[in-house]
Amino acid sequence: MERSTNPSRLADADLAALVPAWLDWAAAAQELGVTVAKVRTMIRDHQLAGAVPSPGAGQQVPADFLQEGLPVKGLPGLLTLLHDAGFDDRECIAWIFTDDELPGRPIDALRENRGSEVKRRAQAML
Repeated sequence: MERSTNPSRLADADLAALVPAWLDWAAAAQELGVTVAKVRTMIRDHQLAGAVPSPGAGQQVPADFLQEGLPVKGLPGLLTLLHDAGFDDRECIAWIFTDDELPGRPIDALRENRGSEVKRRAQAML
């Protein structure tokens, strides 16, 4: 499936510059009230996405992916949609934090409970 968004642009994105705050898996686990193993499972199952934001930083989760002790509403479905289209976690994070065609970044729309708008934009892009 051909992606209209340039995949190499997403893969090469500077995640440390795009994402304002990161949580290591232990901090994410604490915020979610789960174990680190559960965070790993949530990443594997596309409920969350993780990446290494900068060399030597280790795997982390964008802090904006969590809201009130849970993954942001609509995030798991969006991550599954993007993964099914061939995106990896790094590309998903870059897309979610890039201000392209939506008014604002997709993460902001998700956090403001405008997830259907984001999902429509993602489906149209794929």
